[in-house]
Amino acid sequence: MNLMDATFNRLREEKKTALIPFLTVGDPDVETTVDIIRELEEAGADMLELGVPYSDPLADGPVIQRASERALQNRITIRTCLEVADKAREAGVRMPFILFTYYNPVLQMGMETFFAALQQYGISGLIIPDLPVEEAEELGRRAAQAGVNLVPLVAPTSDTRIERIVRNAHGFIYCVSSLGVTGERASFFEGVEQFIESVKRHTDLPVAIGFGISNGEQVKRFSRICDGVVVGSAIVRQVEEAIPLLGDPSRRQEGLLQIRSFVAQLRA
Repeated sequence: MNLMDATFNRLREEKKTALIPFLTVGDPDVETTVDIIRELEEAGADMLELGVPYSDPLADGPVIQRASERALQNRITIRTCLEVADKAREAGVRMPFILFTYYNPVLQMGMETFFAALQQYGISGLIIPDLPVEEAEELGRRAAQAGVNLVPLVAPTSDTRIERIVRNAHGFIYCVSSLGVTGERASFFEGVEQFIESVKRHTDLPVAIGFGISNGEQVKRFSRICDGVVVGSAIVRQVEEAIPLLGDPSRRQEGLLQIRSFVAQLRA
């Protein structure tokens, strides 16, 4: 069984909601990313989105854009991100990994090479935010053959397309909590709960929500009605603020603890 599926099954039996952080791989560097991944699991993360830095993102807000710029200066590629997943496994990390990338890097790598690499490095899930459902058939077929869950995004504007989007989905359904790009928010659009319930009526898969969730109170709110909660920009900002500490060998552990404490608060 796919590790992501097994994790969701276990959490459902335990009546728990998955906490799913997002990290930009290579921000501030590869070695630190591996150390942060270890801290996130220790803090209570159940699975992790590994963000492939991209120069022209459509869905990423300013915090993640800045992280991508820093990572791209380190020449981070999809292959690097997969190697980071491997290094994290060697360091003892056991949670499922979900690769978050745009479609162009996948095409540049080549479908066959890309999915062979996902299998080689034990990636459980794949999110491609700029891939519309109308064009996802071939990629979905290849993902299924590789044992990788292609996770679709469903937006509040999807309306009549929800059924089609979730029909051939695997792993979980990613509900976008707000219109626009990623980023921390104090409030969400009116009717977000009804939107989630509408998605749940169309699928038996776990339903997770992301885009804008940034504190423990919001995690608690959505944990009542979702199987998973994704926190991205708020964690990436924690990394950004800790960079001066992470770059100082004498204070590196302090910086890692700062990030870990924030995620532990989300879990609590």
